[in-house]
Amino acid sequence: MCGIVGIVGRGRVNQAIYDALTVLQHRGQDAAGIMTCEGGRLYLRKSNGLVRDVFHTRHMLRLKGNMGIGHVRYPTAGTSSSTEAQPFYVNSPYGISLAHNGNLTNAEALKEDVYREDLRHINTDSDSEILLNVFAHELQRLGKLRIDHEDVFQAVAQVHKRVRGAYAVVAMIAGYGIVAFRDPYGIRPVVYGRRDTPEGPEYMIASESVAIDALGFEFVRDLEPGEAVFLGLDGSFHARQCAENPQYSPCIFEFVYFARPDSIIDGISVYKSRLRMGERLAKKIKRARPDHDIDVVIPIPDTSRTAALQMSYELGVVYREGFIKNRYIGRTFIMPGQTQRKKSVRQKLNAIELEFRGKNVLLVDDSIVRGTTSQQIIQMAREAGARKVYFASASPPVRYPNVYGIDMPTAAELIGHNRDEEEIAGAIGADWLVYQDLDDLVAAVRQGNPAIERFDTSVFDGRYITGDVTREYLARLEARRNDAAKARQGDDQDEALDLHNTDTSG
Repeated sequence: MCGIVGIVGRGRVNQAIYDALTVLQHRGQDAAGIMTCEGGRLYLRKSNGLVRDVFHTRHMLRLKGNMGIGHVRYPTAGTSSSTEAQPFYVNSPYGISLAHNGNLTNAEALKEDVYREDLRHINTDSDSEILLNVFAHELQRLGKLRIDHEDVFQAVAQVHKRVRGAYAVVAMIAGYGIVAFRDPYGIRPVVYGRRDTPEGPEYMIASESVAIDALGFEFVRDLEPGEAVFLGLDGSFHARQCAENPQYSPCIFEFVYFARPDSIIDGISVYKSRLRMGERLAKKIKRARPDHDIDVVIPIPDTSRTAALQMSYELGVVYREGFIKNRYIGRTFIMPGQTQRKKSVRQKLNAIELEFRGKNVLLVDDSIVRGTTSQQIIQMAREAGARKVYFASASPPVRYPNVYGIDMPTAAELIGHNRDEEEIAGAIGADWLVYQDLDDLVAAVRQGNPAIERFDTSVFDGRYITGDVTREYLARLEARRNDAAKARQGDDQDEALDLHNTDTSG
């Protein structure tokens, strides 16, 4: 999962992009990058680390121009590598940079085509670099010295025909403007906003509406599936549907876990959708255990708080904060190795003993993926004196890997794969475990926008909406994603020549 930003302003945009990336930091903590443009010249700073660590004053001073794009990243395959920090750049044609959130399911075939047919070189293992070169090639095929928004939309339409998978993209064309586009299923989110100034309008693209709000832009709307928008340097704005058969199918896991609660995605309030998840899950508990003996509802911070609060209200059980979070430890879900994940859980959370001692505790989390975190948290609750520990997940069992931009592990590493709920409860050490039903999850989210008829729920039901995910593809994905493979890749990358080190000043 990644976060993208693009701004065309009336003054320097470096600080605004930096601020937007800090708002989107929850979408990726592996690397960050900003590229700006002034007078046709491009300026880039990118490296591994959090936004605050990547950009220092000396870097910000070099990022000149009133147009730029930014990216925060965590890896969807492999391990952390500075060679894959974004944005990526190609000089032909025109000078194009690109940042991407998602994952291409036909990346291997595209990479071969880009090399053999488009005669372009790919220097990293990132599918984002492949996507950039496909877009650049389609623009170059037009054979024009000067282009306009019509040419850009024509190139995006060709990208849609060649590319499969999930992609929310922001790309900057030196001397022209910024284009943003979304895959024909709308799997990954992207929105835009506008701000009027005395010098004219300014436009902003972002992964989530919260970034638009935080920078004082007025949220306009989400990009439609398959749609592209072009923000010209002259302040012009153009939009076009570039896909032949778009089908709204946003990723439901954005609402479960990834997005900030104060964001609105595809017309749906993330906060309210999580309230409804909690309400429906509480009703399931009352049906299954009308005489339950739960003394207290405790969320596992931070994502599950909203659902847990509504659950306590519906159950008529007191809500308490039983864990204190160290905010300087990153999200364990997106850490690259299992050893690091295990080590970080107890560094990240500490139990307040008086909220557990002698009580039957219902712990609430947004989901259970590997089960590592859940197991350790349940053990912490017992060590704090809980009499019984029940566990509730605001989403169904995660049984299948994600192929659309979330680094969920291989099927064998998912605790929900080939286990029923009783077996999962035993594996994580819970006295009782309750999951959200998939129909209830979909209903809780869809209530915010009934016009969306389906969501990508592949991690729960194994139904991949793009229709091109085969067993062979999943097997290849497993070979790249398992923790052993990531460790090997990390060793290889330590020895690799970093051809993308664009700023060696440190």
